[in-house]
Amino acid sequence: MTSLIRHLTIDCADPYALGGFWAEVLGGAVSDEDRPGDPEALVESASVGVLLIRVPEGKSAKNRLHIDLQPQDRTRDEEVDRLLALGATLQGDHRRPDGTGWVTLHDPEGNEFCVERGAAERAN
Repeated sequence: MTSLIRHLTIDCADPYALGGFWAEVLGGAVSDEDRPGDPEALVESASVGVLLIRVPEGKSAKNRLHIDLQPQDRTRDEEVDRLLALGATLQGDHRRPDGTGWVTLHDPEGNEFCVERGAAERAN
């Protein structure tokens, strides 16, 4: 028997607030069981569950594991603009002239994640 990944877990200072950001990113929702001030919050979405856990220490180094997003109904550039408007910040632009590459962003607490080309862009 093999294992399944049940959740991706992100350590953070404010699980509920960061959960709101990730719920918007993923088109999901923070669980009805979670409230502001709780030590954890679960974002439920069609693609993956993201569990946010409060930890006492702040982020101090690059993540060893990060999330790669592939937009389904917009281009990479449109998705980057949407995520920046939600509160992400630009960390690095790795787009190439031929359309390949990715953009690295930080969520509101500084966790890295990447945006790859959208589904339609990959089909071309």
